Amino acid sequence: MRVDLFDFALPDELIAQRPASPRDSARLLDVTASGLGDHVVRELPKLLRPGDLMVFNDTRVIPARLNGVRAGGDGRRDVAIEALLIRDLGEGRWLCFGRPIKRLRIADTISFAGGLQAAVDAINPDGSIVLAFARSGMDFLAALESGGAVPLPPYIRGGVADQRDRADYQTLFARVDGSVAAPTAGLHFTPELMAALTEAGVGSASVTLHVGAGTFQPVRVEDTDQHTMHAEWGEVPQATAAAIARTRQSGGRIVSIGTTALRLLETVARDHDGAIEAWTGETDIFITPGFRFRAIDLLLTNFHLPRSTLFMLVAAFAGLERMKAAYAHAIERRYRFYSYGDCCLLQR
Repeated sequence: MRVDLFDFALPDELIAQRPASPRDSARLLDVTASGLGDHVVRELPKLLRPGDLMVFNDTRVIPARLNGVRAGGDGRRDVAIEALLIRDLGEGRWLCFGRPIKRLRIADTISFAGGLQAAVDAINPDGSIVLAFARSGMDFLAALESGGAVPLPPYIRGGVADQRDRADYQTLFARVDGSVAAPTAGLHFTPELMAALTEAGVGSASVTLHVGAGTFQPVRVEDTDQHTMHAEWGEVPQATAAAIARTRQSGGRIVSIGTTALRLLETVARDHDGAIEAWTGETDIFITPGFRFRAIDLLLTNFHLPRSTLFMLVAAFAGLERMKAAYAHAIERRYRFYSYGDCCLLQR
């Protein structure tokens, strides 16, 4: 499909720079076949039904933005380097975005804050690099917590995080270290809201998908067939697969809290003839209009970037024209967009 079909104009002042406080006071646009309804997130128990099952992504964002120095030598000067960790390749190797990449060569050594040191192991044609971190008994995640920064997207204060973002950019469910971007639909939930949902008879379960930076980037090709998705690691526990099966058998609906949980569950359903089974692996699923959804009935998600894979996903889920109308309504009513912004509830 033509990528420009998924374009729209958004005033800069509608890009949220901080989350709503309290989190469940964010606005919620209920998008149904019959129309649009303006709500707030804390009204979610009234919008769902007893017996529905919410599925959350329990990944935790790591401080994946690193600043360091490439040592000089051989007539070269020291150079400041910024690296954004994208994906753990195992054995201390990480796929990264680095800049300025033109100043790097294979085997260059970079010293980062927190005592981390890495060698450039590969420079890829797509502009990414592979860094091999020294493994001298150091606790890697502890060093990241000490020397790394929250990897905010550039549309939030230029990507410059502060101490407040360390809490703001984590969901209530964050448990498994590994993401470099937040599963942002989960940012709207509070303990009080979860208690109200439980009292309303709405269940919950979790999956893990470590979100990579590529998920949130605009598509820079003209046709969706030319776009390549980065792979991301995920896991569906046996308990969650069993909860989904029980919900289906009893007539309840599966409510994905965010596009990350949706992409993981639809990957599993695609590979198992519609069934959700315990699963661990990588997914690079790219969902565009025409995709056959088999796992999810409702989707709670934030408002996404134009020309992004995530706006293509919601257009596939709820219909392109319906989503364009919903986004036009949200802009007119001054909803807040993107990672720290408001959300919408979509029916398949």
